[in-house]
Amino acid sequence: MQYEAVIGLEVHAQLLTESKIFCGCSTQFGAEPNTQVCPVCLGMPGVLPVLNKKAIEYTVKTGLAMNCKIAPYSRFARKNYFYPDLPKGYQISQYELPLCEDGYLEIMLNDTKRKIRIKRIHLEEDAGKNIHDPSGYSFVDFNRTGVPLMEIVSEPDIRSPKEAALYMKKLRAILRYLGVCDGNLEQGSLRCDANVSVRPVGSTEFGVKTEIKNINSFRFVEKALEYEIKRQIKLIENGEKIIQETRLWDSQTGTTQSMRSKEEAHDYRYFPEPDLVPVVVSEDWIEKIKKDMPELPDQKIERFIKEYGLPQYDAEILTEEKALSEWFEETVKLGGKPKEVANWIMVELLRLLNEEGKDINECSLKPIQLVELIELINKGTINRNTAKEVFEEMYKTGKTAEAIVKEKGLTQISDDSVIIEAIKEVMNKNPKEVERFRNGEEKLIGFFVGQVMKITKGKANPKLVNELIFKILKE
Repeated sequence: MQYEAVIGLEVHAQLLTESKIFCGCSTQFGAEPNTQVCPVCLGMPGVLPVLNKKAIEYTVKTGLAMNCKIAPYSRFARKNYFYPDLPKGYQISQYELPLCEDGYLEIMLNDTKRKIRIKRIHLEEDAGKNIHDPSGYSFVDFNRTGVPLMEIVSEPDIRSPKEAALYMKKLRAILRYLGVCDGNLEQGSLRCDANVSVRPVGSTEFGVKTEIKNINSFRFVEKALEYEIKRQIKLIENGEKIIQETRLWDSQTGTTQSMRSKEEAHDYRYFPEPDLVPVVVSEDWIEKIKKDMPELPDQKIERFIKEYGLPQYDAEILTEEKALSEWFEETVKLGGKPKEVANWIMVELLRLLNEEGKDINECSLKPIQLVELIELINKGTINRNTAKEVFEEMYKTGKTAEAIVKEKGLTQISDDSVIIEAIKEVMNKNPKEVERFRNGEEKLIGFFVGQVMKITKGKANPKLVNELIFKILKE
C-alpha cells in the first residue's frame, strides 16, 4: 500500500523588539544568566503586565506579508501548565481570538507552485531555558522568559519533508525581510514543532498524529520528518497502533524519541487573561503598517527577472537574503552587467561565505571591488581564471583587484611572441600529440591550451592562445 504524509508546522519566531512583551527588560541574546529579569517576567505576586505595542505591530506586519486577515479585536489568554522554566505556572498567549488568521504562503517545488495555508499567527511570551550540567545539576536561565514570541501555525497542507523545509526557508526569508525576527536557528530565535501523520494515498481522513518538538535547522526538519514518516508506516504495516504523543528529534542517532503523551487544548485550561485589556487594531493602524512594508522575496524575484533579465533560478538565489539582493543591486548600479554579477556572487562569493559559515552582512568585500575586477577582465588586463584567484584574495584581504594584480604580477600576457614561444615549447615536448592533431584530432586543442597556460602560470590570454595554436599547428 502507498502512503502519503500529512504535515503541519508550528513555527515560533522571537520578535526583534528591544524589550520584552510585558515588561521593560532587555531581549538581547547572550547576557549572563538571569541578568535580564524583573518581578514582572519572573511572575512575582502582585505584578501587572503591560503590552509591548511594537510586538503587536510586528505580528500584524507578518500577517499582512503572509496574506492573513487581521483581527480588529483580539485578546490574550492564560495557558496553564507547569515547567521549571515557566515561572508563573502559566504562559500568556492567545487562544480563540488570535491577531492573524486564514493566510497562505506559496512555495516552488520541481517547477510546481504549492500553496500552504496558514491557520493562525498569534502572539505569546517565551519561556526560560533549562540548562542541564554534566555534573548532574540542572539550572534555569530566565533571561528569555517574556521575550515576545510569534507562533505561525500552518494547516496540514504539507505533503513531504522537502516541502516542509522549503516552507520554513520561505517563512524565514519573509521574517528577515520584514526585520521582525533575525531567523537565527542556532540561537533558538526561530524554532519549529512539526505535526505529522500518514494515511493511504487517496484517503481524506487524517491518521493519528505525533508532534516533534523544537527542531532548529532546515536539514533537521527534513531528517526528523523522514524518520517519523517511515516509523509510522512501519507500525501500521506491522499491525501496531500509532500513539498520539510528543516526540523529540535526536540528531545524534537520527531518530525521534518519545517525550510525553500529547496534550489537548483542554489540558491547558485556557481562560481570558484578566490583567490585560483586549487588543484593538484599527483600519488606520493597519494602513499605516501596510505603507511601511518592504518589497518581499516573491515581488523581488519577479522584478529581478523582468528588470535584469535574470533566470528564475538566479533570481531566487539572489533574493534569499535581503542583504544579498541589495549587494547585487548595488554592484549593478555601479556598472556591473546583471548576469555577470549574478554569476560571480552565486559561484565565487557564496562559496567563500559558506566555507566560513558567514552571511553577506559579515563580508568585507564591497560591490565596487567586484566592478573593478570585472573591468580588469574586460580590458584584457587579466583573464577569467586569474580573476578567480584575485577575487579570493580580495575577499580575504580587502585589497583592490588592481593592487593584487600589480603585487603578484598577474597581468595577462597578450604578447604574441611570448605565447608563440610557449606553444613551440609545448610542441617540442609533445611531438606525438602534434602529429595526432595534424591528422585530424582537433579535440586535442584543449590539451595544448592547458599546457601553454601551465607554462605561462595561467597568465596567457586564452583567446589568443587558441588562435595561435590553430595557426601554428596548421602550418
